[in-house]
Amino acid sequence: MTQKIALVTGASRGLGAAMAEELALQGWHVVAVARTTGGLEEVDDRAKAADAPGGLTLAPMDITNDDAMRHLCRSVFDRWGGVDLWVHAAIHAAPLAPAGHIDVKDWDKSVAINLRATGTLIPMVEPLLRARPGGTALFLDDPHTGEKFFGAYGATKTGQIALAQSWAAETVKTGPKVVIAQPAPMPTATRARFFPGEDRAPLSAPRDEALRILSGL
Repeated sequence: MTQKIALVTGASRGLGAAMAEELALQGWHVVAVARTTGGLEEVDDRAKAADAPGGLTLAPMDITNDDAMRHLCRSVFDRWGGVDLWVHAAIHAAPLAPAGHIDVKDWDKSVAINLRATGTLIPMVEPLLRARPGGTALFLDDPHTGEKFFGAYGATKTGQIALAQSWAAETVKTGPKVVIAQPAPMPTATRARFFPGEDRAPLSAPRDEALRILSGL
């Protein structure tokens, strides 16, 4: 039986890292993408320490670099002929700020990572998913639309999910399958940036959320 292949963008920490580890534990081979080499290596070390039957290919690169991502997708096709699952977990959590005081650098970074990269990656990854029966793309919603101080994050994250919703509607009959899941609140670095000082004890572990979401695909 051919080993299943997963592409995880934003795989170095938080839910993306948990997804990569869980998939490797389930026997998938994971192409793990993130800008932070050290974070990816830590994910790989944890998977190896747990004797994960699947393996990881580490791809330390910036998803906003179109040429690099295009080359990666071509390399994935040449080596494996496609991917069975794409988990898009990459996100930029801009600091909370009133709309009238959003820093332009944070705004540009939010648009580049949360919105533009999604729009450029979908056409690159879609052929890889179509090449495999049942190819599935997974997006992770975190709705903060219209909430005060969430302007940069809320607007760009909402735009990302809107793109995913359009793609899902367009591919109902043709594939790939597009799934939008909403994780429970987790003690991630992103959430800590938004809610400093929060009691993190009641929050769900990223590993538990990864298992729950993947089991529903």
